[in-house]
Amino acid sequence: MKKPAWVIDKEKARKAERSETLWLFGLHAVHDALMNPARDKHRLVVTRNAADKLAEAIAASGLAPEIADPRKFDVPLDPSSVHQGAALEVRPLDWGETRERCAPADGSGLVVLLDRVSDPQNVGAILRSAEVFGAQAVIATQRHAAPETGALAKTASGALERQPYLRVRNLAEEMELLKTLGYLLIGLDGEAEQDLDQVLASVPPGPVGLVLGAEGPGLRDKTRETCDLIARIPAAGGFGSLNVSNAAAVALYAARQAQRAGGK
Repeated sequence: MKKPAWVIDKEKARKAERSETLWLFGLHAVHDALMNPARDKHRLVVTRNAADKLAEAIAASGLAPEIADPRKFDVPLDPSSVHQGAALEVRPLDWGETRERCAPADGSGLVVLLDRVSDPQNVGAILRSAEVFGAQAVIATQRHAAPETGALAKTASGALERQPYLRVRNLAEEMELLKTLGYLLIGLDGEAEQDLDQVLASVPPGPVGLVLGAEGPGLRDKTRETCDLIARIPAAGGFGSLNVSNAAAVALYAARQAQRAGGK
């Protein structure tokens, strides 16, 4: 029997809606998403043990959990995902526009820009560091960058719910916008002539944007050209290097310390 047109349309609408959601997993990521009033939450699947651990957050969310058998955790996750018995279907967060989100407060500001950093674990770790050091936002491109996923959220250990992660069409255009807001943009490159602390000490106090490229390719030519300055994180040995998430953490600490020393 052929399905009525309205049934087909409804099924298509449901399929489209499902395609716009993602699954968060792991106790920390699910807990913080449940506690985030800005997060649009759809479905919560937990084992009895996880439900006990998340009882307060579940109650606060008002979401009715589905209790799953730990031997058959029926959620569309990658088999390698360490879900800890908790998974939450959500819509991606909307953090708004760069101009409003990154407006300097009292003449100060700190932003991280990622040029084609696609590894969700690296981006998750960067979000965590950005939250610790009080960055206004982490900005990445819509394409060739890590999207909001369960793996990213788990690595961020809850920071995804609090640290703005903006996805933009054109990174160079957003960099130019940040300049109009008073930001000094410093690109990180291991081959740069000056150390980051030297650069930070030589510029007047004010908002700073730290620009990092993907491991291997580094900053693209257009991104590099749009930076105001290029700096390196010095290594004790000739062959030492940091991955992008560690470099971001070190750079964020250095930039925040420089801003504090400058009275900002």
